[in-house]
Amino acid sequence: MGMIIPISMAANGSTQPNGNSSPHDGALLDAYSAAVIEVVDKVSPTVVKIDVSHHLPQRRGFGPQRRWRQEEENVSGSGSGVLFTPDGFILTNSHVVHHAAAITVTLSEGRNFKASLIGDDPFTDLAVIRIDGQNLPAATLGDSQAIRIGQLVIAIGNPFGFQATVTAGVVSALGRSLRAGGGRLIDNVIQTDAALNPGNSGGPLVNSRGEVIGINTAMIPWAQGICFSIPVNTAKFIAARLMKDGRIARAALGIGGQVLEIAKPALRAHQLSGSRGVMIASIEGNGAAKKANLLEGDVIVEFNDTRVESIDDLHRLLTSDAVGQEAKLTILRLEKKFSVVVVPEELPGQ
Repeated sequence: MGMIIPISMAANGSTQPNGNSSPHDGALLDAYSAAVIEVVDKVSPTVVKIDVSHHLPQRRGFGPQRRWRQEEENVSGSGSGVLFTPDGFILTNSHVVHHAAAITVTLSEGRNFKASLIGDDPFTDLAVIRIDGQNLPAATLGDSQAIRIGQLVIAIGNPFGFQATVTAGVVSALGRSLRAGGGRLIDNVIQTDAALNPGNSGGPLVNSRGEVIGINTAMIPWAQGICFSIPVNTAKFIAARLMKDGRIARAALGIGGQVLEIAKPALRAHQLSGSRGVMIASIEGNGAAKKANLLEGDVIVEFNDTRVESIDDLHRLLTSDAVGQEAKLTILRLEKKFSVVVVPEELPGQ
């Protein structure tokens, strides 16, 4: 039988249970507000607005001798970033500054700086730029391994140019995958319901201690409350490489591939787990695949004894450490299985 709690009329006409009154909702809201305000006060000075301009070629009408005139059109854009060193290094998104002709950074207190691109990596959508300054406010980079689903997070950025805009939410999910502009998957992405809009890109996602745990990168425009951030541990690794070398080296086989379903008799005959492999659809130039005498139609099923079932599997294995190092490819060719030694080369243009 349930317990019956006597109800009495309060002086203001509301009804309350007799005895000890329940905690006031205001106390909970005050604690939440205090946490957000403290974080904003700590982190906002490190968040910057980034304005970029691009010179894009345009074909406009006929010029002399009835040929198209090639002209340039100036296109501008903006995003966000976060200072992470006192001498002016800033983390942001690759898609904010990639191929920018000019970059201008505005600090939260209003000063403007010309910025230089240190390096960017489209495959993780991360970039490092730098302004010429000293004793600048710098954010604390946290540990994205310590993130838990449901914890409070705060996003700070410049959506639609509205500087230092704050939104709050929770970590909705961990371990998501997001396809970057370069075509590769970014693994272990943070999903949050803290609202992001165009212009938030590159700004920090912060925990309740004021530590940056992610770099905001994307939203799903036709959905509500589904936004993504690159984990800060990935950002720290990429930033260190960009500051050292100005680029991120990645390995390539020099092939065009497509996923292929492997017939069940072949799977059983060759004792392969899973059901798919990557078929070589084209051999590109005189790259690693050409030098290893791989052929169009070969199906890659293992890379250094690690099972390969998709192009994304290959991308995860073709890291910078694989450049110039002999690797064993296990392939199927005309129903036969054998191994080929290949030396991956650096992905062109990186």
